[in-house]
Amino acid sequence: MTNWYSQTNSEETLEQGDLLLNCPIVSPPSKGKPEEWVDFSIDNYDVTILTQSCDLANGKINLVQVCPFVSLSEFCKLNPNFDNYKSKESIRRGYLPGYHLLNKCDFLGVDDFLIVDFKSAFSLSFLFLEEFKKITKTRIRINSPYKEHLSQSYARFFMRVGLPSDIPQFKKK
Repeated sequence: MTNWYSQTNSEETLEQGDLLLNCPIVSPPSKGKPEEWVDFSIDNYDVTILTQSCDLANGKINLVQVCPFVSLSEFCKLNPNFDNYKSKESIRRGYLPGYHLLNKCDFLGVDDFLIVDFKSAFSLSFLFLEEFKKITKTRIRINSPYKEHLSQSYARFFMRVGLPSDIPQFKKK
């Protein structure tokens, strides 16, 4: 399973498919006017980078698109309706565009699959991530072609179009 992943050091450039563990995310209060905010919460998420590697390498962006990921068992605890064979198989086959299944990662020390949650995508400052990567000795990187598969899966989720009315289903004769 290690062919899905490799380890890289803090000096390597950030790439699409890098897994950033315990990445701090600042959350503003949910109520009140921004000029009145005094309390912010900081939550840590495990995230994977979705922004294209070429944009990261050339510093052509200010914000980096990331998505949180969790182990499959943790995902099923948070979403009990997915804790069955049919739902897990639907995610594995790519039938549920809001999620992407990654293989088990020996580097994490957990014998479980990973679920990337596209529905919770957000952006972080490129400059922040450049500094954050320096404090981590190593990071995990999804290897090709698996990171391109992740990117393609995210594109399918992002490009969905909901139609106001659809072509009716064909009926068996």
